[in-house]
This record gives sequence, C-alpha cells and structure tokens, in this order.
Amino acid sequence: MVVKWFAFVGFCVALYGQDLKPVIDNDRVTVWDVTWTNGQLNPARGNDRDVVAMLLTGAHAGTASFGAKPGNVGERSLIIELKDHPVAPLENKTGYPLAFPRPHVKKLLENDRVIVWSYRWNPGEPTPMHFHDKDVVVVYLEPTALTSTTPAGAKTLNEYKAFDIRFNKRDRTHTELLEHGTGSAMMMELK
Repeated sequence: MVVKWFAFVGFCVALYGQDLKPVIDNDRVTVWDVTWTNGQLNPARGNDRDVVAMLLTGAHAGTASFGAKPGNVGERSLIIELKDHPVAPLENKTGYPLAFPRPHVKKLLENDRVIVWSYRWNPGEPTPMHFHDKDVVVVYLEPTALTSTTPAGAKTLNEYKAFDIRFNKRDRTHTELLEHGTGSAMMMELK
C-alpha cells in the first residue's frame, strides 16, 4: 500500500512538473508560459525574486504588471522572474538611436529593473535602424514575419508563431521590416 502511495505521489509530481517547466532559464531570468487552470499555482511562488507578468489573452491581454497573481481559467500569461544578475546597458557607440523608445511603441511598465513595451510593426514601414543596449525578453502576440537588416546590409528573415518567446542578448544593431500580414509583440528590456 505504501509503495502504491509513493508511486502515485511520484506520478502526480512528475505530471504537475511537466506543466511547470520554464521556457527560458538563464542567468538573468526564468520565464514561465502559463495557461491558468482551476487551482493553478503561480510557478514563481516561494522564490524571493521580483516578478513581472505579461498578460497574453483574456480581458487584460496586452498588459503587464509587477508581481503575478493567478489569472482567470483559460487565460495565458508570461511569468518572468528577475534574477539577481544585473548587467549594465552597453554604451551606444553606433551613432544609431536606441531600440526604444521608437515610433508606434507604447510603454506599459517601468521600474529600476525593467521596461515593458508593446509594439506593432506596420506593413511597408521599417523600424529605424537601432541599437539594442539591453537584453530583452520578447513574446510575439501573433504570427510575425520580420526581415532584420544590419548596417552592413545582411538580411535575415525571422518567422515567429503567436506566443513564440525569445531572449535576445544586447549588442545588436538592425532595422526590421514586416514581410507580410500583421505583427506585434510585448518586449521586456532588462536594465
């Protein structure tokens, strides 16, 4: 009986753990992609870290907050734990403007550790050539196809699905052009 009980508990822990694997875990952040269910616990609970929540679906989609309360059943959120590994922004020696702010961007949230932006690419309108001085967590809110072009003219087509999540390191200079359809994302710069 005891062996069956431990086997059942082990199975439940394994099953529960599968839902709680971070999608990104590095020296700067741990990122959880959570679709809330009845009784779903905040995956960042129990850690003594600052947390940012990006709400991806539901009544408050496209917003962000400090801290993370469980969402309504069926809603999707990114829960981002900020680790104590600060990396200062790079000095911009490129002559190009910083990535943010830029035209058509909306600042959602800011404190001494992060800035969260909401951005929509417009068809036929490239972003200004810009320099990323900070690491950034990006979540694409819809299918988004972007051609990134460096100052030297090198082009890369990046195609993202809705809710693709990326951690992009600082020290990049490029412009972006929406290739087709629509494209939008929420981006959290780490100060």
